[in-house]
Amino acid sequence: MKKINILISTFFGNGYISKIPGTFTSLSTTIILYVFFEILQFKNLNYILILYSIIFFYSFYAVMDSETEFENKDPRQIVIDEVLGQALPLILIVYLSSKNLINIPVEIYYLLSFVVFRFFDIIKPFPVSYFDKKHKNFFGIIMDDIMAGLYTMLIIYLISFKF
Repeated sequence: MKKINILISTFFGNGYISKIPGTFTSLSTTIILYVFFEILQFKNLNYILILYSIIFFYSFYAVMDSETEFENKDPRQIVIDEVLGQALPLILIVYLSSKNLINIPVEIYYLLSFVVFRFFDIIKPFPVSYFDKKHKNFFGIIMDDIMAGLYTMLIIYLISFKF
């Protein structure tokens, strides 16, 4: 089971990429979800939210089980948190699209979502920084990226009304 949890925590090995594994994982998440949502038209929000919730809750266990395999308290190899954080604004884009609130090409929203999420994940404004600094465990590893994802959702939501 530990090997499966490491596989999930590293998002199928993305975390082992030697340079910028978080950015690479955020980008690959954006591309994968773009394919699922926009090309394959998997846009049933109920199913998306159920699947997201399962992955979200299981990730706490997977990260807790696998973080001991790495040397520091917030191992760069664990990138499932980037997947979870980056997915939040992308799910919002599906919602906005379903309500016809997207007035510019949807690809721009995906690109903005990626850039803004990386910005908040790197800059770490409060409460992102709180979870990053005060919870040096599986909870903090995941929640700082969730907070960055929530900030990104807010920006994407505001942009949808500007255009």
